[in-house]
Formats: sequence, structure tokens, C-alpha cells
Amino acid sequence: MYISHAQLAERPGARELAEVASPAHEALVDYDLMQATLLGADRSAWSAAEIIVADNTLVRIDDAISDAKSVIDGFLGRRGYLPLDPVPGIVTTWARAICRYLLHQDRISGESDDPIVRDYRDALKLLQLTADGKFSLGLEDTSAQQGIGQPATTTGASTFRDNLADY
Repeated sequence: MYISHAQLAERPGARELAEVASPAHEALVDYDLMQATLLGADRSAWSAAEIIVADNTLVRIDDAISDAKSVIDGFLGRRGYLPLDPVPGIVTTWARAICRYLLHQDRISGESDDPIVRDYRDALKLLQLTADGKFSLGLEDTSAQQGIGQPATTTGASTFRDNLADY
């Protein structure tokens, strides 16, 4: 998993997650209950029915997390980066952007200026650059070309040196 419930509780936050991930035709999850559910805190102050709705909401969030992981793995697998241990911060950022987009995909908005769509597209662009070898996670890349950055040296006869002898 590239992003935890606690990281999502921090950003975008329990309020947003409750609003976009609550199952259709069910009551909106109380924000404090959503926070407690994401953090694994005590939920005894809420009714069993409220906790069921929160758990159903968490299932939808987990589905988005799983889908985001699959997208990321598809790109990073091409470069030999898998499995990731530890997970670089940029991958968590990408997972957050993709997860958030997936949870918001049913809303109506102007995509040209929507920060959720922008972050999602930016994540996909960077993932594609990573898959193409143009952006590095800073990890050992088993697909990288060997010897990049080292000057080539040769020994033996040189046309330039041979022609200098004539002067």
C-alpha cells in the first residue's frame, strides 16, 4: 500500500473523504466518526448503524487505494522498481492524487481548472516519465543503462596524435 488511512485523514481529510466516499443512498458519515475510522480510534460513541456506514465508506476508500496502487505498479513495474521498500514520498503523493481523483470522479466540475484533475494528470505524467526512464525515483533501476555519466576513454593509435607528429 502506497498511502495509509492516516495519510489520507491528514490530506485530503476525513471531511472530504466522508463526503465523496459515503455509499450512495446512505447517510453521510459523521466527520468525526470518519476520522476515528481512518485512524483506528475508539468509535464507541457512535451507534452500530453509523459505524456500518463508516465501514462501508472505508471499503470504498480502500478500493480507491487499491486501484491507485495498481495504476502505479503498472508504470513502475516497467522500470524494475517493484517491490518498493521503502516507499518514496513522491509515490505517496501520486497515490494520494490518484485515489482522490477516483473518489471524486462522479462529481461535475470544469476539468480545466480543477485541482483534483490537475494533480491526477500530473501524477500520470510523472509516472509515464518514470516508466520511460526520464524521471528517477532515486532507487536502483534495474532497467537503467549502464555507464551513463562516465567518460569513454581509449588507448592506442589516434589519428589526431599521429598527425601532430608531422608538425
